[in-house]
Amino acid sequence: MARSSSSLLAAAAVLAGAAACGDPAAPEFPEDYARSFVEVRACRPSGDHDLRSVRVLVDPSGLSSYLTRDAPHPEGAVVLKEEYEFGDRACAGPVAEWTVMRRRATAEHGGWRWQRVDADRQVVSEDDSRCIGCHAACGQAPDGHDGTCAVP
Repeated sequence: MARSSSSLLAAAAVLAGAAACGDPAAPEFPEDYARSFVEVRACRPSGDHDLRSVRVLVDPSGLSSYLTRDAPHPEGAVVLKEEYEFGDRACAGPVAEWTVMRRRATAEHGGWRWQRVDADRQVVSEDDSRCIGCHAACGQAPDGHDGTCAVP
């Protein structure tokens, strides 16, 4: 009986530990994003994204602020980079990874939540200092706007 009790206690501890860790984060963009997001920058090589080719898309709520650049992006707006393997200059192959920024209600991390998401839609990192630092710097540049780094 003591052995059964200790096994149950061990199993309960494992389950409690798993619950404390929480579920893995979900990507900050829908799986069917291609149906509603709009391309704002065509495929091009990017020295800032591991030399991959990237395409930039924006969800409908952020499209106007991204294109006109005359107002901050609204809370919840999503800017998404599809990243393609080095050498895929046409962005014709499968997406290797996504980087995504979603506008926050707070000023934390420049007002954005950042994610890197792998080809299996698993979140690889959140609020990565590399993303935050680069976008903070370019957001102050003449061609940057509200944390985005290039003119559409």
